[in-house]
Order: sequence, then C-alpha cells, then structure tokens
Amino acid sequence: MPKLKQLEQCKHPNSRKTKALAKTMKRQSMKEKIKTATYIKQNLLGEKLLWFRDHLDPNLSCLTSTIVAQLIQEYLGRFNEELEQIKLKHSVGQRKNRQHASRQDVINMTLKHEKEEFQTCGIEMPDLLNQSQLTMLKSWNGELRYLQNFKLRRFSVSNLQVDMGNKNR
Repeated sequence: MPKLKQLEQCKHPNSRKTKALAKTMKRQSMKEKIKTATYIKQNLLGEKLLWFRDHLDPNLSCLTSTIVAQLIQEYLGRFNEELEQIKLKHSVGQRKNRQHASRQDVINMTLKHEKEEFQTCGIEMPDLLNQSQLTMLKSWNGELRYLQNFKLRRFSVSNLQVDMGNKNR
C-alpha cells in the first residue's frame, strides 16, 4: 500500500494531507467491503439458480404452479439428509456436547428463514412460469455474469395457490 507509506511519512497527525490520505484509505476499504458483499450475494443467488436448474425436468417445456410449488418444497428440504446424518452421529455417541453444532445451527437458521420467506413475501427465484425464462435457465452454464439476464420473481404459498385456483377454472 503506497498510501500507507505516505501516511507514515506525514509530519503531523492532524495535518490536511494526513486527513486526506486517511479519508481515501477508508473510502477504498469501504469500496472493497461493498464489493465482497456483492460477490457473496451473487454467489448465493447463483447457487440457488444452479440448484433449480439441476432439479428441473428436462422434458418439460412449460411449468405449472403446482410443479413450481413442488420444486420449492424440494428446495426447502434439500438439507434433510445432512440433518439426518448429524442426528445419527448424535445418537451414536455418548458425548454431552454436540458434534457439528455450528453446521446444524446454520442449516436450521437457513431453513427457518427460507420457510418464513416462502410463507410471507415469497422466495426469489427465476420466473419458471415464463417459458423464455425456463429455457434460459435450462441453457445457462452457471456463469455468474449472466445472472442479470434472469427475470426474478417472488413465489409465495399464497401466490401459487391463487395461480392454481385460476388454472382450475
């Protein structure tokens, strides 16, 4: 960091030059922090879209709201096997402390948050009811730079039930 060396060379800690250098260094660190947070969000969204792409039926060209609801239920149950393995390890040992406690807590918090999100405002995912978005998701190679091309929609329990009611009429 050349700015750090310049900061150390300043004669007085409260000089204008020192304050300006400190301000630019703080600004750069905040930019980096925001950039990493953006990358993390993009990565999480990319993993979610990859999961949905991998669990889609390749023979279907158009999805109904019931199929989307089933797909979301599968998504919410994606950690069930891992939780079962952790419970099995707990039952075998006679330890008082919990092994894999942090992973189990992270999974439980994620599931609680996603279930609450699905019940209230909805889970954000690509608009699978739109045929062009469905074909785009099926042909997507997993690169994060193409995430901006997807039209995301929030699917909730109430939205999917309303859509199912409209299809039955």
